[in-house]
Amino acid sequence: MAHDSHLPCDGDGRCMICKITPPAEETITCMTCITPWHLNCLSVRPETLADAAQWECPDCSNLICSTAPPSTVASGSETSGTLIAAIRAIESDASLSDQEKARRRQQLLSGGGGSDDGDGVTDAGKEIGVGGDNDVLKLLSGSFNCSFCMQLPERPVTTPCGHNFCLKCFEKWVGQGKRTCAICRTTIPPKMASQPRINSSLVTAIRMAKMTKSHTTSGPPKPYYSVLNQNRPDKAYTTERAKYSGKANACSGKIFVTVAPDHFGPILAENDPVRGIGVLVGETWEDRMECRQWGAHLPHVAGISGQSDYGAQSVALSGGYEDDEDHGEWFLYTGSGGRDLSGNKRTNKTQSFDQKFEKYNEALRVSCRKGYPVRVVRSHKEKRSAYAPEKGVRYDGIYRIEKCWRKPGIQGYKVCRYLFVRCDNDPAPWTSDESGDLPRPLPSIKELDNATDVTDRKGTPSWDYDVQKACWLWKIPPPESRKHASNEDAEDGNSTRKARRKTHQSVSERLLKEFCCLICHKVMTQPLTTPCAHNFCKSCLQDTFAGQALMKDRTCEGRRTLRAKKNIMKCPSCSHDISEYLQNPQVNRELMSVIESLQRQSKDSEENEVLGEEISNSDKKNDDAKDENLDTEVNNMNIEVDVSGIEDEQVSKRKKYDDGKCFGPTSAEVEARSKKDEHDDDDA
Repeated sequence: MAHDSHLPCDGDGRCMICKITPPAEETITCMTCITPWHLNCLSVRPETLADAAQWECPDCSNLICSTAPPSTVASGSETSGTLIAAIRAIESDASLSDQEKARRRQQLLSGGGGSDDGDGVTDAGKEIGVGGDNDVLKLLSGSFNCSFCMQLPERPVTTPCGHNFCLKCFEKWVGQGKRTCAICRTTIPPKMASQPRINSSLVTAIRMAKMTKSHTTSGPPKPYYSVLNQNRPDKAYTTERAKYSGKANACSGKIFVTVAPDHFGPILAENDPVRGIGVLVGETWEDRMECRQWGAHLPHVAGISGQSDYGAQSVALSGGYEDDEDHGEWFLYTGSGGRDLSGNKRTNKTQSFDQKFEKYNEALRVSCRKGYPVRVVRSHKEKRSAYAPEKGVRYDGIYRIEKCWRKPGIQGYKVCRYLFVRCDNDPAPWTSDESGDLPRPLPSIKELDNATDVTDRKGTPSWDYDVQKACWLWKIPPPESRKHASNEDAEDGNSTRKARRKTHQSVSERLLKEFCCLICHKVMTQPLTTPCAHNFCKSCLQDTFAGQALMKDRTCEGRRTLRAKKNIMKCPSCSHDISEYLQNPQVNRELMSVIESLQRQSKDSEENEVLGEEISNSDKKNDDAKDENLDTEVNNMNIEVDVSGIEDEQVSKRKKYDDGKCFGPTSAEVEARSKKDEHDDDDA
């Protein structure tokens, strides 16, 4: 049965029209592009064996007729004959592999010439591989162009096979009833065809590249000026826009204490040059910004201040999670994360995925293992606690994390939980005691029975109670600060500062940060794009679901086997089921080529920067050597001048002596001799 549409066999040898794998005797190969076709699905078949040997597929014949000018086609198709001769020359070259022949045929048919340098890099790759930040937009347009409109995709949609399209183009293609990729003919999942998801990482990369081009054409970027601590206002202020959003994006005022941002433990009197008393327990401030000025808790909005590989310095109780329990001297604290804050969901109170021990949660776990002291502030926003202040923010002293674990929360998703116990030398603000805390037994926590990932401290805590001195102190020296104090004396020109890393990043380095895996948070290797438009490393995604099968066998207490049930495999970033996609995940080749090109650009820029520093250092050394040689020459000249002056003086004296000897003594010499003779006579 002949068809009007012409489609070849796919890479597996299956006909794209009748969906069967034809035998070898029913397959014909194009003389030009070496593509197999199914004879039964062709509208026009070759009549003889000679015609079959010289047969050209409909794609190659239409391409030749459409690319040749009318005069050329009418005069015997010289251009077509030249193109066919070039393709046959490539096929007859025994020194080329099949991959190189295919690449040269593709270059020849696209008008790029049939030869290359043999290094496996095309002209487009060479153009992408070199260049500065201005070539980033050209790099993206060469790899991510929509195959329908041939432009950078607007609201890009990435298919599981790794091809990118505009959202409107994709919807138009699917609206025509087509359920295969327009490039590779891979089947599109039904859920993606009905509800396509926009690739947010690609949106950010395209926007950044366009902004880079606009900044380049408009002139040099505006300089960035940092405000020193001594030049900041004494009271933190807000803009008109920030007053209605809870003072979230506001200008912070001057930092009054001399502690570093990663300082552990209480803020003592020696760290308070303004008042000389330090930060006392029970001290209150108007809001979180004023609390930041005194170093009790630095973040404006976040409830945890810390670093995942260093530890947590302070936490704020402000009613962020329903699972929190506050008992004054001890409380159960819920970690951060688990909420979708993308787009305009900045105040989302509903959990959508499980919390994990990473970032701030891992910082709290490090403080638990090491036994570091953690400063605690309570906010008036915590309405469920009887120990919260009536207004403002209050500093409640030092606590220590004794245990941490994970358990299902009130909203059904797992949360990270921490047991804080007070261990401060000053009494709590809600007691009338005159002394601070004493070591107390840990309270019994019922939820520990169903907890997972429980972490206990094994060794001696760094902050512990000393029985002899009757106070809490550092048993193990605190960790050294990795940051400088925020109010260092910048007015003193002799103050020495640590060398900081360069803050300027190229566009390639910033784009590489956008192409990070959502599991390992590193630049992706062999990237995969799921139907829900999330990007992961292939190894990370496969390791996450290692050992899980698509179907799950079930038995009824060993008596009989039940019908197999599909195993649900949710995406690590959302609740989308990707079990079918994981059976045959396809590497996103377009994204991988862009990442490799950006890495080459970043590496070349670093090498150029290092080379420039070496050249500048060598020039400086040469200039210093020239200055030393010049000083030496000048000193030698001065010495020669002095010696010549001495010689001239000696010559003049000698000449004067010779003149006096030849023409007799002068009158002054005669008078001096007479005086000497008179003096000798008097002595006699």
